[in-house]
Amino acid sequence: MHSVSPSSGISLKSLIRKTTPPPVQTHRFDPVRFVIQCGYRSDSTNTSASTVNTNGAPTSYNFAGHVGSSRADWQSSCAILASKVVSQQQDTEKTGGAGDITVVNGHKTLDLVPIDNLPKPLTITDLSPAPMHGSQMRVAYQGVPGAYSEAAAGKAYPKCEAIPCDQFEVAFQAVELWIADRAVLPVENSLGGSIHRNYDLLLRHRLHIVGEVQLPVHHCLLALPGVRKEYLTRVISHPQALAQCELTLTKLGLNVSREAVDDTAGAAEYIAANNLRDTAAIASARAAELYGLQILAEGIQDDSSNVTRFVMLARDPIIPRTDRPFKTSIVFAHDKGMSVLFKVLSAFAFRNISLTKIESRPHRNRPIRLVDDANVGTAKHFEYMFYVDFEASMADVRAQNALAEVQEFTSFLRVLGSYPMDMTPWCPSREE
Repeated sequence: MHSVSPSSGISLKSLIRKTTPPPVQTHRFDPVRFVIQCGYRSDSTNTSASTVNTNGAPTSYNFAGHVGSSRADWQSSCAILASKVVSQQQDTEKTGGAGDITVVNGHKTLDLVPIDNLPKPLTITDLSPAPMHGSQMRVAYQGVPGAYSEAAAGKAYPKCEAIPCDQFEVAFQAVELWIADRAVLPVENSLGGSIHRNYDLLLRHRLHIVGEVQLPVHHCLLALPGVRKEYLTRVISHPQALAQCELTLTKLGLNVSREAVDDTAGAAEYIAANNLRDTAAIASARAAELYGLQILAEGIQDDSSNVTRFVMLARDPIIPRTDRPFKTSIVFAHDKGMSVLFKVLSAFAFRNISLTKIESRPHRNRPIRLVDDANVGTAKHFEYMFYVDFEASMADVRAQNALAEVQEFTSFLRVLGSYPMDMTPWCPSREE
């Protein structure tokens, strides 16, 4: 099978382009080498050409715009080809100027110049088959090398091959398309709160939570060697990192503008690549080491007890157990007002099951609920999806009975995962 390094790049459009499936046909064939065009999934097969050797066995197939007819075909033979990568990168280099920050979806993004010897973030077009049996586990994370997510991936899977991705969506699809075996993504921070984007993606995709890891966050103020704090005119970083260091930046007496970018390590890479001597980044000490920056100040987070919780995602769930502490995550919706929410929560309280988190997100398909049927003066409420984490394994009879009762009151219920809790001793970040 082919493999692809995290440094290649393709575009999101090649994944989501629509194709008209051909008529269903059934074929039986021996394991062979496939030549497949870019595609996400198809439930039918139609070989456009095949070659038969002297003993009658097919030697090659060329599928017309889609992949195999079964999951086994996908797992064993899928390879998605990227094209025009070099030309796209050259066009980017010609059009993007140093020091430019563009705005995408309300957030400023950076036109990064590649740094040698470091893997580039995986884009939605960097697709390759699953690793061979026994090979190193590949773990997708959002960001570039030096990001806190990379550190979380290393903590969750110490001997893994970390694959950087430029978006959370790409990390989800990297696992779904067998590019990676796991994804490690943040869901909440002790200071900044929930990462709502990832909660929405958990509902949109069919991956399962198989574990969690909590990572203390230690922010540093980074700049090019020789730059002094009084020379700075702006500080760039991820929006949550800027918010977590707001008070400390003020105490340092910095008269600088704050500009939000995609991720912390990406901000450090951007400064190094473009030789920006008036700009500092908030990122990790590892990012300073990777991109040749000096640390102007350490531990600049406003609260030393700054922890981010990450979840580990996989294509298949794990078997729940009762011999160690487990946590279960669910999402549900209801149609009959807030009184139903009380009944749902009571199902856990009556069985002495502790809830560790409850999060509400707008119901995208039904954003507004009418209280009555009157044509005039009808009251309207927002519809919500509720995400709940509770301390019990799905192998526990209490959890099974609680969810059976919850299902009676809800219009939608899905178990996102039942997984071991992170019980490693917690240590706060170092003081400044």
